Amino acid sequence: MKFSLDDIQAPIAAEMQEFEQKFRQSMQTRVLLLDKIMGYIIKRKGKQLRPMFVFLTAHTAAPDPGAQLSEATFRGAALIELLHTATLVHDDVVDESNYRRGFFSINALWKNKIAVLVGDYLLSRGMALALENDDFDLLKIVNNAVRELSEGELLQIEKARRLDITEDVYFDIIRQKTASLIASCTAVGAASAGADKATVERARLFGEKVGMAFQIKDDLFDFGTDEIGKPVGIDIKEKKMTLPLIHALSKASWLTKRRIIYNVKNNDGRSDRVQAVIEFVKQSGGLDYAIQRMKQYRDEALEILHTFPASPARTSLQQLIDYTIEREK
Repeated sequence: MKFSLDDIQAPIAAEMQEFEQKFRQSMQTRVLLLDKIMGYIIKRKGKQLRPMFVFLTAHTAAPDPGAQLSEATFRGAALIELLHTATLVHDDVVDESNYRRGFFSINALWKNKIAVLVGDYLLSRGMALALENDDFDLLKIVNNAVRELSEGELLQIEKARRLDITEDVYFDIIRQKTASLIASCTAVGAASAGADKATVERARLFGEKVGMAFQIKDDLFDFGTDEIGKPVGIDIKEKKMTLPLIHALSKASWLTKRRIIYNVKNNDGRSDRVQAVIEFVKQSGGLDYAIQRMKQYRDEALEILHTFPASPARTSLQQLIDYTIEREK
C-alpha cells in the first residue's frame, strides 16, 4: 500500500504546522532586499522531508515517546533547514543553475553576488540560532554534515575529471553528499529529545542507511524513460559516474569500457551519445544491480528502526522509508 506524505505526517501534523511558523520567524530580517529573498525561499519549499525525519525520530528515540517535543527539537529542525538551504543556494551558483525545483534560483533572479551573500546569511542565522540557545550538541551534528557534504562534492569533482570511480568510492561520495544530511536529521531528532549517546548514534546510522537508499533511487531516475524529477541523462551529460554505470562498466570488456567512457567524457550534450550510454547500462544489468543495492540499504535501515519501541512515529518512519524509494520524482 502506498502512503501519501499527509498520511505519513499524521502523528506530527500539528508540530509541522508549528515548525513552519517558527521557521518563518527565524528567517525574518530588517533588510528589505534580504527579507524579500527569504520570503521567496520559504514560498518554494519542497516536501519538507528533513523536518519530518527530525520530528518523527525525536518521538521514536525519546526516553518517553509520548512526551511533547521540546523547543530544542524545533530549533534543531530549523538549524538543518537553514544550513541545508544555504548549501543549495551556493550549489546553484557553483553549477550556474537557473532553476531549483521548477522555480528560478536565487542567482538567476538576483545574480551571483547576492546569492552567495544570501547563502552566507543563512549559514550565520543557523549558527546564531544554535549558539544563542547553547545547542552545541546539535550544532556539532549539523556542522559535521555540512563538512561531509562539501568533502563529498569535491571528491566527486576530482573523480569526474578522470572517470575512474570505483563502487567503494561511489558509496563514499553518496554517504557524504546525501546520506550525511539525512543522518544529521535523525541524529538531531534523537539528541534534541534527550536520548543517550548510543541511541543518538543508532538514530544517526538509521538516517545514513535511508540516505544511501534515497541517493541510489535518485541516480536511477537518470536512466528512466520520462523526465521524472530531473531530465533523463543529466548525470551522464555532467559526467557523473553513478552506481548503475559503474557496475555495468565493471562487467564490460576493455573495448566496450573504452567506448562507453569516451561517450561519457565527450558527450557534449549530444543525445545520441547519452542514449548509447543509457542503453548499455540497461542491457548490462546496471539498473537491476542498483535496485538490489538500494533495497539492501532499505532493509538495513528497517532493521535498525525496529530496535526502537513500536509507536505511531516509528510506523510513519517506516512508511517514509518506503516513500523515499518508491517515489516517482
